[in-house]
Amino acid sequence: MKAILLLEDGFYLEGKGFGANGETAGEVVFNTSMAGYQEILTDPSYKGQIVCMSYPLIGNYGINPADIESHGVRVEGFIVKEKSRVVSNWRSEKSLDDYLKENNVVGIEGLDTRALTRHLRACGAMKGLISTEDFSHQSLARKLQKAPSILGVDLVKEVSCQKTYEWTEDLGLRRLSCHKKNPFSVVVIDCGIKFSTLRNLKELVDKVIVVPAKTTLEDILKLKPNGIVLSNGPGDPQALTYVIDTARQLIEKLKKKEAKIAVMGICLGHQILGLAFGGKAQKLKFGHHGGNHPVKDLASGKIDITSQNHNFVILPETISEEGLFQTHLNLYDRTPEGSRHKSLPIMSVQFHPEAGPGPFDARYLFLQFIDMIKSVS
Repeated sequence: MKAILLLEDGFYLEGKGFGANGETAGEVVFNTSMAGYQEILTDPSYKGQIVCMSYPLIGNYGINPADIESHGVRVEGFIVKEKSRVVSNWRSEKSLDDYLKENNVVGIEGLDTRALTRHLRACGAMKGLISTEDFSHQSLARKLQKAPSILGVDLVKEVSCQKTYEWTEDLGLRRLSCHKKNPFSVVVIDCGIKFSTLRNLKELVDKVIVVPAKTTLEDILKLKPNGIVLSNGPGDPQALTYVIDTARQLIEKLKKKEAKIAVMGICLGHQILGLAFGGKAQKLKFGHHGGNHPVKDLASGKIDITSQNHNFVILPETISEEGLFQTHLNLYDRTPEGSRHKSLPIMSVQFHPEAGPGPFDARYLFLQFIDMIKSVS
């Protein structure tokens, strides 16, 4: 089945379709992870995007329900050099091809993903369209022109939960070491939360409650949390005025000592906190997507290899809040990767400490969050 990928600047590649038939549009980005395609496909942070895997062979270990990160595939489309014809893993229940078909996601293989990655690095992430039906460049270009950009669009409302629920699963077999569970309650504001984050939190505290992104601070405080996590999620943080307002109100309560709550932001949550403190967001040229980003802890000098998935960054120089300081630095492009407040119990990181997929170098940050809860409880 023939398929075509067209970018908005006219760059195109031909290949073979797999997964669902049809057309799909989104911002095209590349991911440098060598494995973990299940987690990538189901990461809500990829809503609105078509993902190109830079590793050449994808799908060899199939699909299993234990390694998904949300309820369903979140990417708009999937691009691989070669879809594995052999599926071999004792946990596998279906092939990548069948999984995409079940979730009505269009994929394309057999094209030069190295050329595509180089093009995106040179020209930046941009809108693209995959089609297995229409092969006219003129027709596809017209359709692509009408496709929405992720700039200024609220994608969180499409991935956040609809009602409050309690999460009960801990790390289980994913556990690297045992930690004492603490008698705390943590509320997660769901901007596109990953199951791995919830498992890590449940490993350390008694109760993890997930609330929709539009939940008011008043309703959150009724749950009597010891900690609040602003989660990862997709798209432009500047469009999330309602979450930013919630974060701003929470910061004011902490400053007035009207609440004893520790706060942690992850990825999009980090950006939301930065905006709540008065910062400004900037879109990166091609974003950070993958499991091999070196990040330096500026206090200790320690370097963690991290999992990342974001397109925007909050520049520290735009934040007027004197108490907020930078804690981490990306060694690829020197962009900021974390912050902490000098007097308020607030910490945040731009990368994903839960990995899923990726190395577990940064899992210790959940322990730091628990220590911060202890310090205010």
